[in-house]
Amino acid sequence: MSKQLIIAEKPSVAADIARSIGGFTKEKDYFESEHYVLSSAVGHLLELTVPAEFEVKRGKWSFAHLPVIPPHFALNPIEKTEDRLKLLTRLIKRKDVTGLINACDAGREGELIFSFIVQHSGTTKPVQRLWLQSMTATAIRDGFSQLRAASDVEGLREAAVCRAESDWLIGINGTRAMTAFNSKTGGFHLTTVGRVQTPTLAIVVEREEKIRAFKPTDYWELEASFGCQAGAYAGRWFDEGFRKPEEGAPLFEHATAFRLWDKARAEAIKAKCEGKPGTVEEESKPSTQLSPLLFDLTSLQREANGRFGFSARTTLQLAQALYEKHKVLTYPRTDARALPEDYVGQVKGILGGLPDTYAPFANEIVKHGWAKPNKRIFNNAKISDHFAIIPTGTAPKSLSEAEAKIYDLVTRRFLSVFYPAAEYRITTRITRVEGEAFKTEGKILVNPGWLAVYGKSAAVSEDEGGAPQLVAVEPGEKVSTDEILVKSLVTKPPARFNEATLLSAMEGAGKMVDDEELRAAMAGRGLGTPATRAQIIENLIGETYMLRDGKELIPTAKAFSLITLLRGLGTNELTSPELTGEWEHKLAQMERGALSRAEFMEHIQAMTRDIVERAKRYESDTVPGDFATLATPCPKCGGVVKENYKKFACQSCDWSAWKIVAGRQFEIDEIEMLLSSGRVGPLLGFRNKMGRLFNAEIRLNDDKQPEFDFGQPKEDENAEPVDFSDQQPLGACPKCASRVFEHGLSYVCEKSVGPGKSCDFRSGKIILQQPIEREQMYKLLETGKTDLLRGFVSSRTKRKFSAFLVRGDDGKVGFEFEKKEPKAPAAKKPAARKKAASE
Repeated sequence: MSKQLIIAEKPSVAADIARSIGGFTKEKDYFESEHYVLSSAVGHLLELTVPAEFEVKRGKWSFAHLPVIPPHFALNPIEKTEDRLKLLTRLIKRKDVTGLINACDAGREGELIFSFIVQHSGTTKPVQRLWLQSMTATAIRDGFSQLRAASDVEGLREAAVCRAESDWLIGINGTRAMTAFNSKTGGFHLTTVGRVQTPTLAIVVEREEKIRAFKPTDYWELEASFGCQAGAYAGRWFDEGFRKPEEGAPLFEHATAFRLWDKARAEAIKAKCEGKPGTVEEESKPSTQLSPLLFDLTSLQREANGRFGFSARTTLQLAQALYEKHKVLTYPRTDARALPEDYVGQVKGILGGLPDTYAPFANEIVKHGWAKPNKRIFNNAKISDHFAIIPTGTAPKSLSEAEAKIYDLVTRRFLSVFYPAAEYRITTRITRVEGEAFKTEGKILVNPGWLAVYGKSAAVSEDEGGAPQLVAVEPGEKVSTDEILVKSLVTKPPARFNEATLLSAMEGAGKMVDDEELRAAMAGRGLGTPATRAQIIENLIGETYMLRDGKELIPTAKAFSLITLLRGLGTNELTSPELTGEWEHKLAQMERGALSRAEFMEHIQAMTRDIVERAKRYESDTVPGDFATLATPCPKCGGVVKENYKKFACQSCDWSAWKIVAGRQFEIDEIEMLLSSGRVGPLLGFRNKMGRLFNAEIRLNDDKQPEFDFGQPKEDENAEPVDFSDQQPLGACPKCASRVFEHGLSYVCEKSVGPGKSCDFRSGKIILQQPIEREQMYKLLETGKTDLLRGFVSSRTKRKFSAFLVRGDDGKVGFEFEKKEPKAPAAKKPAARKKAASE
């Protein structure tokens, strides 16, 4: 009797199909019934490769063998899943199997997995397509009653194969071309690029460029303390006529109604208003806040990174374990934040199966009938391959602490989405004194709604909370202006990316595309997929394009070098999300049958040739770019020194110096200082071969080449005394009362260096990555304590901290930590309020 072979994408889906259809007997790695054989892949089983007859054995990293554009591709089994591929091939070739049913996920990747398996097996047996948006038993049975012909999704198959081949062509050729370019001057410098990886890196580099170019600007804010019959309250001065300046205007990004850019004006407003009575206007209105949407993978990764510091990869691994091993969450690699419209009944079953911790909230949902059709939650139009991540209703057992945290995040989000909106009363109070306006805002939670799922004091990252409750002011009451503080502040550069914010940037990368049609094609897609974004970040770190510094992601000199090269070569398609946008636009056309596979691949091959040709066209000193001409002359011949892609090079002689040393790139002002004075530093941020940070001074040696100077020369008894005659002493040595001077990377007692040294006082110019300026060392020696320094980095936890440096009784330098004032309790009496406001 003939049978149909059903191939699902994952074993769990195969098991769901077997349960839904019924009549199957479980064999070792497959199911069998009277009419069907049922098995699955385990994700991707095959990867693209160049056929052996077209791949060069030696010299593949040279331009002589580029570009690599084979007339066709071969498929290479992925080693760790090769046994599953052999099983499926054997089942496909069974004589009683007369046709195949593609039950892989309903989308491009599912189509690719099945297509590669069929291609590898060499079968010509007919294929039908099972198309499922939901994994309920009813949906699965309905899907089998409405199987599609393979020809119905031929455009999707072709688009999937084209996308895979295009990624290969651009990634392999781009990587080999940039590696060949960077290795021209000797050595082997692997330089990886990719359609998703490189634009992601460009986003991080562009943010770092803004941070480095940022020039802080002083500004001032006024904060007043007002007194009324019921107590005291605070208010901030604001400009009632404020209008946001046009984009590109000075301080455009930093302008707000609360900031003053002129200290004299701030002081004048203070003098004008302090001690004068004020009048009050108040507006109070209700406000509601809906719960956040259900999690997709990216939003779950952002939340877990912000709350627990989990990397995107860690969160994916935990969610995958909760799905596969514990079976308590649904499939996590999803970009949807909604559920299928036929899932309402399933939800009621899930609510009944949740652990006791969540039972009170589940009972409320059932009691009030809140789990009902709602387009915000149940919406087929907002689902592609998979629906949102939710609990399955199976009670978890033996979860690790980290797994329990992810399960709790998902389960509370799932419960909260059915609850009614949280209700607030928001009060805006304007206090006017001598014509100047001060704003005070208060936010009172009237009905917690979905916030009840998180407890009264729980902070939800997508709900920033609000201002405290305001004391009441009677109608017509005059208030006193008890105190006005002029707060001196400074603008801050953009924040560096962390994993949560970079995931958001990748998800929203389509917004950066100028072309409206391409931007529309990328809508909802972004750079990468939810399943691949975590790995892209890990790949960038693994290739040392980025470093993790606490939670921050910092691009390395290698990253700047690559982006500079790609910009100089004019290969903008490798640094801009527009390449993804263009591909998505064309692949969508192919899925609809409006574009042929041949036409698309011809375009990709032309782009591949262009990238390689551009790299062949230039040398490292001819790559175009926004490079500097130094004001300081060549230290060897006095000629003009210019920056190029890799070096600072004299235009009149053979002197040159590498721009990147020990993983750190020289800034222009640093190289100017080195050439003009013969030394610079100490500089932070060098890394040894083990990847560990170190700091050092750089000096010019006898050949006028930069070299490290760690400031600790070997001294012998016959050495000359150190000459400090050209320095002003910083103060008295805390150990022997002699004078303290700068020496190399340290501040030292004059009797701690040279022959006959009799003291050992020495304190670093950089302590735990915090530069200690001369002014601070002077204060330490003079008063026993520096100002509060905010840039120390723990060598153990890698976290930043603030501390004072203090001089101990024994003369040693140590830390004193800032005392944190306890938070003042909620004021109950007017006097207590006034005191708290004035402190």
